[in-house]
Amino acid sequence: MNEISNIFLASVRDGYIQVSVFVAITVLLFSYIQYKTHGALLEKLHDHRGAQPLFGALMGLTPGCGGAIIMMPLYVRGTVSFGTVVSTLAATAGDSAFVILAMAPKAALYVYSMAFVAAIAFGYAIDYYGLGLNWLDRAISKLRSEDGDGKVEELVGMSSNPAHEYEGPAPGHTHESGPDRTSKILTPLSKIVHWLWWVAAIIGLYLGISYLIQGGPEVPLVANTSFSGMFTVVGITGTTLSFYLYLIGRHYIGEGHVGKARESFASFRDTLQHAAMETSFVTVWVLGAYLIYEYPVALFNLNIGAIAASAGVFAPIAGAAIGLIPGCGPQIVLAGAYAQGAIPVSALAANAISQDGDALFPLLAIDKKAALLATIYTTIPALIVGLALYYLWEPVFGLASFGFGTL
Repeated sequence: MNEISNIFLASVRDGYIQVSVFVAITVLLFSYIQYKTHGALLEKLHDHRGAQPLFGALMGLTPGCGGAIIMMPLYVRGTVSFGTVVSTLAATAGDSAFVILAMAPKAALYVYSMAFVAAIAFGYAIDYYGLGLNWLDRAISKLRSEDGDGKVEELVGMSSNPAHEYEGPAPGHTHESGPDRTSKILTPLSKIVHWLWWVAAIIGLYLGISYLIQGGPEVPLVANTSFSGMFTVVGITGTTLSFYLYLIGRHYIGEGHVGKARESFASFRDTLQHAAMETSFVTVWVLGAYLIYEYPVALFNLNIGAIAASAGVFAPIAGAAIGLIPGCGPQIVLAGAYAQGAIPVSALAANAISQDGDALFPLLAIDKKAALLATIYTTIPALIVGLALYYLWEPVFGLASFGFGTL
């Protein structure tokens, strides 16, 4: 029982300090750019079709799912091509990117660079050579010309993310970002928790950076004024506040529709609130992923590294197959497994290209056929890169297959 509780507390703490605080800053920066530009950057895409797959890959490369989620409704509106959808999804590493960036930064640089190049190449190949998918663009263009922008906007507005229980507005609909409930107690309490959450995030960011500078040492579970004590207290506090915001607070101060990107924000406070809610959602996923991995390994004394090593060429194939699962949960588990030296870099790369994170859900809600084809098509470059790494990474280049770039 003591080991079970220690694993739980360590996961609660580490998930926030090692991942969530970095998520918060990334989402805040991305949202702030949207706030200052009022989403003007995306308006230029329609007139620059040749740059769309490149821009889509750049949006997908942004850690988390925010950049990729924004691109999906743009396809339904006829703003971007299907090749852009594929390049965006192929470059997307979702929330698992934060795990690898925080725990294996060198591996992240190599793997996500390869995913970025593969995404661009495949996106342009679809746009310029069709690969059997030209009919999709024609169908979208016909829908847009016959029904008009209003009908398409209506369809987009009706979309919801099946990954979350709360149906909110589609990306870009900032006027519906307010609270859906009011309470004399929970509304002011949620506002206080929101600001306390940001205090914890700022302190946690300092602790997280210090942790990385020190090379990711073992941090004991203690509660005192030392670095380890602050690491533990702030980590557990931050995760607790995140759970409150995700489960309760978001309904009383706004952003109930977590997981849906927005193109612009009404104020900087609105931007801060959005970043806090999105990060709280990620924190819940990260903790769940940590526990799903840690408990079986500890309770059943599993040697994941030995299992993965014996998998051989099936390791990257399995990584690509797991990437077919929508959402970030399974991908975070796999990223955490790599950070702990349990799977080879070929499997990590295949999963990074194949996975779509939460970005696939808006497209699934609007056009299931396009979403299905997109996720299948991202698996093709994933298998190519994954198998190539399996046969070249260690045998030819002499680089470690397991734990490469891990702190």
